[in-house]
Amino acid sequence: MRTEDVLAAIATGLWRWDNAAGLVTLDAEAARLFGLPAEPTVLSEAAMRARLHPVDWNETYGIIRLAVAEGTLAEAHVRVVGEDGQIIRTIRSRSKPLATEREYGEDYELVGTVQEIVHPHAGALTGRSPVAGDWRRSREAFLLDAGRALAEARSTAEVLRVAASLSMPGFSPDGLAVFGVEGERLTIIGHHGHEDGAEGPFTDMSVSTDYPAAEVVRTGRAIYLATPREYQDRYPATWPLVRRFERRSWAFVPLVVAGRTMGAWMAAFKHQVTFTPDERSVLTTVARMLAQALARAEVTETERELSLGLQRSMMPTLGPDIPNMSVAARYVPTGGGLQVGGDWYDIIPLPGGNKVALVIGDVQGHDVRAAGLMGQLRIALRAYAAEGHRPDAVLSRASRFLHGMYEFSTAQGPTRPDLSDEGENSDYTVPRFATCLYMEVDPDSGTLDIARAGHPDPVIRSADGIALIRQTAGGLPLGIEADSDYPTTRVVLEPGDTLMLCTDGLIETGGHDMLSGWTRLRPVLENTTDTSLEKLADALVEAVHGPGSHYTTGPLADRREDDIALLLLSRHSSPARRPPRRTVLTIAQAEPEQVADARRQLRDLLHDWTDDEQVDSAVLMLSEMATNVLVHTDGDAVLIAEAAGDRGNRRLRVEVADASDELPHRRRPGELASSGRGLLLMEMLADAWGVDPRGEGKSIWFEIYEEAPTPLPPK
Repeated sequence: MRTEDVLAAIATGLWRWDNAAGLVTLDAEAARLFGLPAEPTVLSEAAMRARLHPVDWNETYGIIRLAVAEGTLAEAHVRVVGEDGQIIRTIRSRSKPLATEREYGEDYELVGTVQEIVHPHAGALTGRSPVAGDWRRSREAFLLDAGRALAEARSTAEVLRVAASLSMPGFSPDGLAVFGVEGERLTIIGHHGHEDGAEGPFTDMSVSTDYPAAEVVRTGRAIYLATPREYQDRYPATWPLVRRFERRSWAFVPLVVAGRTMGAWMAAFKHQVTFTPDERSVLTTVARMLAQALARAEVTETERELSLGLQRSMMPTLGPDIPNMSVAARYVPTGGGLQVGGDWYDIIPLPGGNKVALVIGDVQGHDVRAAGLMGQLRIALRAYAAEGHRPDAVLSRASRFLHGMYEFSTAQGPTRPDLSDEGENSDYTVPRFATCLYMEVDPDSGTLDIARAGHPDPVIRSADGIALIRQTAGGLPLGIEADSDYPTTRVVLEPGDTLMLCTDGLIETGGHDMLSGWTRLRPVLENTTDTSLEKLADALVEAVHGPGSHYTTGPLADRREDDIALLLLSRHSSPARRPPRRTVLTIAQAEPEQVADARRQLRDLLHDWTDDEQVDSAVLMLSEMATNVLVHTDGDAVLIAEAAGDRGNRRLRVEVADASDELPHRRRPGELASSGRGLLLMEMLADAWGVDPRGEGKSIWFEIYEEAPTPLPPK
């Protein structure tokens, strides 16, 4: 009996697919199974494709390509459809690819059999059918979940953790290992399912070793070992090292990225796996996703290490201790792209004593160019400070330096010949400005001489825990004009006080403006009772970014909107007495709007005063005193406000001094008079007041005494 007769008797057909010619040859039984007349026929590839379900055709084609690459059998279950598109039957195809040598490419022919599945119905699962029913749906869901999880992994450790947690439908591995390549050596990137130290014999192995992973790296072809006997026969040299793990089947799949084999992935099973074409397809797909995830993680980690190293090299250490003071600093880069930006801080020892300078600034932008400008500007500021210049002169010279950089680059033309003029002008020759605050600190007296270039004002938390914005004079940001003036403001940091300097990223992150951002930070400053500046710095950053994991490198890093630089300076408290709360302000004749600043600073100073009416009275009297100086004299007014004592029993003293020798006198204003009521108000509202002549000028003062609230009687 002929072979064809035997196959026809058991309802098995023969078919041949010539990939180069695009023709499929069927015998009579195969033609019948594909819904054609029962006679030998030759079909084009397109005609054959029309006989199969579209989903099954795409999947079968992938299985065939995998079998051609690995030289194994291609097995698939496919659904045959009729002219009306209805499913006629489900058949099982098994074929063997035969490579053909032709001048115009690597072609192949498939020779195989087709046989009808006995119980074809929707959703049926015949044994461990790899192509039909629930197994197919669970496999597709698994691959989608695996792809999403691997795409979200940001580091090598996360990729390995995801790979270890994958639960493949029907044949989950019990042991995993990822091998990498360094030169001619095989390394282990990570493993799972083995005890610590088990990777020892396989670490730093030559790629020429008789070991499956090494062969996969050499050839780029997957290796499947279904039984221990098969492993022992093919790799007798390394079998003794593997036998102790008590696995029954192994799959070694290449990790390929952009056509380059970067390593191998091993999946080991305690139960025996036959590695059907569908199972191999799943393993190959996972390996491709794993390779892409590892490649992305490698690039991300390299960029992160490079950017953090660059930022660390640009950021100073806190250096030697400042006598009688403590310092803490933080830098938090933005989450997008390289972890570098234009924010910076610095602590500079000054010549001629124990004074130091504290600097904080922000170059426009948070990219590599901003970081480069920041480094240049920081060096310039250090040089000017080392020459012994005062704060105003340091900022003036820094502004001229930054402005001159763009004048030179514009005159010289494009500085990057590899880019077009349009790209050059749109980036590297466009001026960028920088905000900066430069402060000279005298640790002995606690005096701070502050010059500010468009930067947020400092904040002072007094020894009794009250945090206030300290208004200081300022000028334009650095680099906007070649010649800019930066007036200096002197502030005294009392024992127990803490000064906060920050960039706008700490205040405005999360959609806040300067006002609402300060409202968010103020309770953190006032309610953090721990004396450690380091813990206070962490609390301030956490108030903006949430838990610590949100502002360290990791999956939540991209939630950061802007760079943050933060400097905290605290003067050691004296245990003998609690220092008073004080504010000092000069109100210039040419700037009468500073009267409003004086009123606001006084309200901030008294924001926890028990009697709101006393606060309103104090603000009214201050406004009268300061306005009288500006109206009736030719000089400036100097405000000194001080609140001393324990809460509920404090004394407020406000002085306004000027250089005029003319003493105020009592007047009797009419009903429609617009002035002359200042002394009358002080008599009515102040607990005490007076006028003190000085060598040059005079000082008008008043005092208000706080009274503890009377407790309500019991009901």
